[in-house]
Amino acid sequence: MSEKRERVIEIGTVPENKSIYELLEEDIMESDIGEAEKTKQLSRLLAIRNKKVNLMIVGSTGSGKSSTINALFQMEVARVGVGVEPETEGISRFDLDNLIIWDTPGLGDGVEKDKKITRDIIAKLNETDQQGRLLMDMVLLVMDASSKDLGTSYDLLNHVLIPCLGSEAEKRILIGLNQSDIAMKGTHWKEEENEPDEILKEFLEKKAGSVRDRIREATGLVIEPVCYCAGYKEEGGQQRKPYNLTKLLYHIVKRIPKEKRLALADNLNDEEDNWRYDDHEENYRKGAENGFFDSIWDCLSDGAETGSEIGGEILGIPGRLVGGVVGGAVGAIKGIFETIFD
Repeated sequence: MSEKRERVIEIGTVPENKSIYELLEEDIMESDIGEAEKTKQLSRLLAIRNKKVNLMIVGSTGSGKSSTINALFQMEVARVGVGVEPETEGISRFDLDNLIIWDTPGLGDGVEKDKKITRDIIAKLNETDQQGRLLMDMVLLVMDASSKDLGTSYDLLNHVLIPCLGSEAEKRILIGLNQSDIAMKGTHWKEEENEPDEILKEFLEKKAGSVRDRIREATGLVIEPVCYCAGYKEEGGQQRKPYNLTKLLYHIVKRIPKEKRLALADNLNDEEDNWRYDDHEENYRKGAENGFFDSIWDCLSDGAETGSEIGGEILGIPGRLVGGVVGGAVGAIKGIFETIFD
C-alpha cells in the first residue's frame, strides 16, 4: 500500500480552519506529478473555487423553511418563528463562503403580500450570472406534510418556479415535505426511534405520490418529493430531532452542478443527531459522499485517464484521483461524513 493511501486512511476529521479547496491545493502541491500538470490542476481548482452555489428556499408560512436551512447547514441563518407573525421579511441573502442561500418570505399571509413576494421571487429567478446562465442553481420548495391545503405551493410551482426555470425546472427544483412527524396530527410517530410507524409511513408515501402525480398532470414534469422533518423547538417544549435530512441532502447534491458541490461539503451542520435518522431505503450518506468525490475527480482530472485507483474497501467510494493526489481533501470529506453521520 502506498504512502499516499495510508495518509487517506488515517484522516478522520477535518483539519481546523482549512477549507476543502485549501486541502486540495495542498494535495496538488505535494503530489509527485510534473510541474506542468500541477499548473493545470491548480488552474482548474481556482476556477472551481471561484464558483458559487445559489440555493433558493421557498414555501408557505409555517412550512419550516428556516428550520430546514438551520438543520442542513453550519449556522443559524434565520430566526425560526414560534408565534403567528411570519419571521422572514423580504428575500434574505446568507453567504456561507461559496454557498449563498436565498431565504424567501412565507406565502399565504395575504393577497397583497403574496403578490409582492411573488414578484421578488420572479425577479430573483430571472437573474443571470456573468456567463448569462440562470443565477439560481436550485430551488427547494418546502411543503407542510401535515397540511391538506397545498394550493399556494402548487400555484407557486406551476405559475412561477417552472415558467422561470424553463427547460431546467425538472433538474433544478426539489420538493420537500417537511414536518412528516406530525403529518397525522402527531400520531403514529415512534418517539424513541424517531421514525414513523408503518401506518404513518404508508400515509407519507401516499402523500408524496399524490404531490408527484398532481405536478405531473399539471406540468408534465416528474419531481419526486422527499418526506423529512427538519426538527424544531416548540415554544416551551423540547427540540425535536430531524428525520431524513441525509436523504434531503443527497437529492440536493444530485441537483447541484459537479463543479460547485464542494461549497456544500464545507458548510454542513455538524450536529450528529441531524443526520442520524432516515428511512433506510437507500444509502444516502454514500450517495452524497460519491457526489462530492465526483466533484473532486472532475476538478483534478478534467476527464483525463491518468490516475491511481482508490480502493473502494478503503474509502468506501469508487473513483480515481490524478497522479495519486488522494490526501487531505478526500480524507477531509471522508472525515466530515464519519464525524457527523456515524
